[in-house]
Amino acid sequence: MHTPPLPLTRDLVLIGGGHTHALLLRKWGMNPLPGARVTVINPGPTAPYSGMLPGFVAGHYQRWELDIDLIRLARFGSARVILGAVEGIDSDTRHVHVPGRPPVAFDVASVNVGITSDMPALPGFAEHAVPAKPLGPFAARWQRFLSETGPASIAVIGGGVAGVELVMAMAHALRSKRREARVTLIDNATALTAAVPKASVTIRQTMERLGIEVLENASIQQISEGQIDLIDGRQIPADFITGAAGARPYEWISDSDLALHDGFINVNAYLQSSDPTIFAAGDCAHLSDNPRPKAGVYAVREAPVLYDNLRSALGAGQMRRYVPQNDYLKLISLGGKSALAERLGTSFSGPLMWKWKNHIDQRFMNRFRNLPKMPAPALPRQYAAGVQDALGSKPMCGGCGAKVGRGALQAALREVPQLDRPDLTPLAGDDAAVLRTGDAQQVMTSDHLRSFTNDPALMTRIAAVHALGDIWAMGAQPQAATATIILPRMSAELQRRTMAEIMRVASEVMHQAGAAIVGGHSSMGDEMTVGFTLTGLCEAEPITLGGAKPNDALILTKPLGSGVLMAAEMAGQAKGAWVAAAFEQMVQPQAEASRILRNAHAMTDVTGFGLAGHLRGMCEASGCGATLLLTAIPVMAGAMELNDQGIQSTIYADNRAITPELPTGGKGDLLFDPQTAGGLLAAVAAEEAEQLCTKLQAAGYPAALIGHLNATPGLRIQS
Repeated sequence: MHTPPLPLTRDLVLIGGGHTHALLLRKWGMNPLPGARVTVINPGPTAPYSGMLPGFVAGHYQRWELDIDLIRLARFGSARVILGAVEGIDSDTRHVHVPGRPPVAFDVASVNVGITSDMPALPGFAEHAVPAKPLGPFAARWQRFLSETGPASIAVIGGGVAGVELVMAMAHALRSKRREARVTLIDNATALTAAVPKASVTIRQTMERLGIEVLENASIQQISEGQIDLIDGRQIPADFITGAAGARPYEWISDSDLALHDGFINVNAYLQSSDPTIFAAGDCAHLSDNPRPKAGVYAVREAPVLYDNLRSALGAGQMRRYVPQNDYLKLISLGGKSALAERLGTSFSGPLMWKWKNHIDQRFMNRFRNLPKMPAPALPRQYAAGVQDALGSKPMCGGCGAKVGRGALQAALREVPQLDRPDLTPLAGDDAAVLRTGDAQQVMTSDHLRSFTNDPALMTRIAAVHALGDIWAMGAQPQAATATIILPRMSAELQRRTMAEIMRVASEVMHQAGAAIVGGHSSMGDEMTVGFTLTGLCEAEPITLGGAKPNDALILTKPLGSGVLMAAEMAGQAKGAWVAAAFEQMVQPQAEASRILRNAHAMTDVTGFGLAGHLRGMCEASGCGATLLLTAIPVMAGAMELNDQGIQSTIYADNRAITPELPTGGKGDLLFDPQTAGGLLAAVAAEEAEQLCTKLQAAGYPAALIGHLNATPGLRIQS
């Protein structure tokens, strides 16, 4: 008897990838709540750990060491990730608004977005300076500045602990580069007011040894190119200006109807806001029952309480109170590999304190770098022969990696009886058919994908672009579409929400392509699949596989690697930034590329059978062979690294069998990698190839000339 997964009944939405939510996702992955669908929304695929920022600026850490990989963490926690900056939350409609996508519905929500800076409000700051947060732009600007040569002048605005850590780290880094530097810390009041006297003296002595000039009670009038103008008339030279002062909440929080304290979300002892279904933690929240300063230690210790209380709000367990500690250990970086530890009114400093701080920071980050290995469900005691072999040693891929192998497909199609119809033009090897009605030529195709992301909206966008590929590959204009949707078991309300997301995105993609959605079919099953049947109209003769000629050049409009990247992502082995970049490639429509390549002799879209398999189909239909320039073939970020680790899609072996004459190993393996929403592969006249490639690149496609056709059958590699 088949036991289906339990239905989904409640939506939990985590807004922000702060420390509290990161720890919560890790805990959720180890003990999820059946029936709850979890979504995390964050501007990027990673969330930086601010505790290691001074060490990075000083040169003690590499950039990647600061990042919590949210995409990998969300896969561990069985959550979907939405990459985007939240612009609003509506507690009446229970919607979170993210630009460029349908509203995200929730039953329970939690906010952990940290704080932003008032720095850009200073006249000239936005044009001539960079805030210390968000980390990404700051880190890139700092690394460029640090790599330069010659004298340097820098200024940090804000004399709190964050500002002094930053200025000492910058001074140390410039000294390590042996660059003559003028370094200035500016505060409009007294610096280090939050530090105890002993700690303040130690930090000031360290800044003096590093040559840092501290300007206190100095109000800024404006920031201009290469300098800061103070109200008292002084001008402070600074080629690099940053700020770590003026913490404030995000504007969308201020615009919400939640109860606020100085703009921060007011929460009770259970971390609930004025709306009991909306929680908040970390710096964006104000603990009304027991106010505390903004510090990461509170965010970390709120995580287990928030985990329990969110589960309770979703219908499981009891809520518990969060009781913050009265004091906490403060560890402050002093530029070099030295730190100051302060607690209970006293402080100690030196290299030993830095080792202690580094140990604590690395231990925290290792919780996300080394996620626990969760055991796979055990097989029953008895099962039929071959079950274990059929299961394999890795999860089944989604997208085109889940397609049936070409051999099995062709064998089945050979058994299908053919009907001779004058209005149907058979095309050997093409995924679409040509139907003739009077003078009109209509192409028809169908495609559907097993989901490889938990985000229905993203999966729909990818599936729609993927299905449209067959129409664009034939040089046709999309006309009409029907959708075929299978949803996992879920409550009626979640069905409504999910179908609304899917159809809104599907309509948007199809309408942009010029096609109307005219209907479809939906059902429920064990997992989500999204597919479309499409028609298109040809103004000229359709471009098929069979028109390629010897000496034609081959153009590929998108890089390879989506199969290996999605296989690695499902196994929790791909970097989130690689996955996010792959998704961006997949959702790129090929309409303009099809228009540019409208005079191609032959064209196909590279999908499930990989580049080698689809090129072989073109060569067989055209009666020619091909030589590929392996070094010229573009690949997605991370694909080579993952392939070298032995990660491959579940359909790789079937694709490899299509072209056994080609060598394997290294980049050659990616010729057999199944692509989802892959690029167009076009055979064009050699004399036009360079110009066409330039036009494609100007239109935003990472297109490349990857080889040529010849009269000798078979495929070959030219290194």
